[in-house]
Amino acid sequence: MMERAESGQKLYTRMRLWEFPDQFVVEPTDGSSGSALAISRADGSMNLIHEVPECSILRVPKIRTIFGVVGVLKLLAGSYLIVITERECVGSYLGHPIYKVASLKILPCDHSLNNSSAEQKKVEAEFSCLLKLAERTPGLYFSYDTNLTLSVQRLNTLGDESKLLPLWRQAEPRFLWNNYLMEALIDNKLDPFLLPVIQGSFHHFQTAIGRDIIDVTLIARRCTRRNGTRMWRRGADSDGYVANFVETEQVVQMNGFMASFVQVRGSIPFLWEQTVDLTYKPKFEILRAEEAPRVVERHFLDLRKKYGNVLAVDLVNKHGGEGRLCENFGNAMQNVASDDIRYLHFDFHRICGHVHFERLSILFEQIEDFLEKNGYLLLNEKGEKMKEQCGVVRTNCIDCLDRTNVTQSMIGRNMLEVQLRRIGIFGAEETINSHPNFDENFKILWANHGDDISLQYSGTPALKGDFVRCGQRTMQGILNDGWNALARYYLNNFCDGTKQDAIDLLQGHYIVSVSRDIAPRSQSAGLEAMASFPLALSLVLTGLFFATLSLRQVRYDLKHLLFSVIWASLSIALAAFVRANGRLFCNRPRLHKPQR
Repeated sequence: MMERAESGQKLYTRMRLWEFPDQFVVEPTDGSSGSALAISRADGSMNLIHEVPECSILRVPKIRTIFGVVGVLKLLAGSYLIVITERECVGSYLGHPIYKVASLKILPCDHSLNNSSAEQKKVEAEFSCLLKLAERTPGLYFSYDTNLTLSVQRLNTLGDESKLLPLWRQAEPRFLWNNYLMEALIDNKLDPFLLPVIQGSFHHFQTAIGRDIIDVTLIARRCTRRNGTRMWRRGADSDGYVANFVETEQVVQMNGFMASFVQVRGSIPFLWEQTVDLTYKPKFEILRAEEAPRVVERHFLDLRKKYGNVLAVDLVNKHGGEGRLCENFGNAMQNVASDDIRYLHFDFHRICGHVHFERLSILFEQIEDFLEKNGYLLLNEKGEKMKEQCGVVRTNCIDCLDRTNVTQSMIGRNMLEVQLRRIGIFGAEETINSHPNFDENFKILWANHGDDISLQYSGTPALKGDFVRCGQRTMQGILNDGWNALARYYLNNFCDGTKQDAIDLLQGHYIVSVSRDIAPRSQSAGLEAMASFPLALSLVLTGLFFATLSLRQVRYDLKHLLFSVIWASLSIALAAFVRANGRLFCNRPRLHKPQR
């Protein structure tokens, strides 16, 4: 078994939070002998205290159990303490328990707001509303004992000195969701309270092949560099960081052996966007096309440094709006393509359509040589490295959700079969399909993983999930895709702008200051405040209802024909207005351009 990464100083696993009128006190209750942490409710300042203050008889403090301090966020007039109030054990990783955040609580340290101006209070209230939304952040995971931000291969290469560092210092900053939130705790040297948290996915199952017990884990790590929601974060920034970048690691353990295989996904790596305007599929806009070669080069040099050789598999359509992105991506890749970096376009929809996903075998034949050459990590019973992964497949479609997840699950399946043959569990021709229970669990594993990543980026479960979950397209799956597509349309247009603001605040992409707060509202604020898509939709439907009702009465009285025409005209006019003024109805971010 691989040597476990043990931190020199243990994290507190259970604490008691005291809410005094003037301060919050976090007291370890897991048997640790450490000091309690006091946070001022006036300015968010922190200090360690040896014992909890005595309680007033007149005002008994509220007490709650917490399981971690996520961090502290400084806003315009106050600070906010973020803690984990509920957790759920979802399995183990390298022998250590892994927990999912079941409930976050954001507690204001904003008593100084009482002396602020009316404008500051108004601005702070708007930011506070965003934090309420942030309490519902999905897919947060943590461990008190092992570093979830690093793959097994990177953990295996940590030196002895690194293993003695606190977990937050071992962490990969790209995947540390609360990296920005921990800064105040780091400044105060509060290592036992510094709990690293990732956003992504964690699922596992055990199955038996004869007498052999196989444990399979799938863990996803979302990058925080360009984090956000589907329509509000597209493409790359000027530094080459892309939207929806996710590292997915498939780990299998059996008979003392451990094997790991890593894949990555991420948006097309140059500057492009889709501006929400109430259309179902907004137009793709390529920004500063002349910078594309430089941005693509930065992105792939970074991947080369972190993962070794890179094979970029592009699944977007060759024609239509996606075709422009595909063409620009292909052209930009000509400047970086080498023996270490390859580009392959696979027109997923043309080859596989919407039901024939088994044709992905064509793609596997084209990348099999890369997978054989770059391999996977394999450790023997003593934790010794028998094989290592020296390259990664980078997959993208437009959203890097649905087509990408189907493709990654296919690659993961094939690589798992290769690993099991190498260890001697499978025979030369044996596959996962040969074992129905194994096959079903593997499909569910990847389907749940795809749903998690999709929920975090688009707000709905993944499309095409029935193929991943069942191995074939089903009528129920097609109907679910239709419903989820409509839900995405609504969420992306009318909810995700505010959600993006909340993400930018938590990640430190937007830092609040007195001189730079919420952008001034435009002259059209009155109209925009009244503009409501649900209201507009209900008016259109009402108009169409009365138009239909009047038409049914025409045979009794011709004047109803006139009423029908009037109601229909009003409905069409209102629908046209909504379409032409789409951005008024869309939920746009209120913050300035994200910056750090």
